[in-house]
Amino acid sequence: MRRPTYLLAILAMVFSTALIPAAASAAGHHGHRTCVSVQPEAGFYEGGRVGTAVLTVPDSRCRTISVSHIKDPANPSDRCQTFLVGFYPLTEDGSLTYTEPVTACGGHRTVLARNVPDGTEYIVLYDIDYLEQRIQFRVHH
Repeated sequence: MRRPTYLLAILAMVFSTALIPAAASAAGHHGHRTCVSVQPEAGFYEGGRVGTAVLTVPDSRCRTISVSHIKDPANPSDRCQTFLVGFYPLTEDGSLTYTEPVTACGGHRTVLARNVPDGTEYIVLYDIDYLEQRIQFRVHH
């Protein structure tokens, strides 16, 4: 191999190995994931609303809490419900801080809360149309 060709081959190898970690880091967004989807467990019923068990926002780039895939198993054509989020920690009077109620329907995501930091604990509540109604839905956080 001639000396200039040999040097060019070495330089090409050095530059390509130097660029691979930078490209992988940019593509991986520093290890953060997008929104995580969960199907929450029912936690309680009170005053015409069902609340989920306590959920925690994972480490991710996702800064919203949203719901999707809403369905009433007892009435499959009913695919809409009113949801809100209650955030911990409790206020001085022992209550949660709530978002405004939002009506969400069907399979697309409806945002309930924005700018939610990682590690935030919360519950999702939904209004019921009749006693014993249990809506199926997914939470994305």
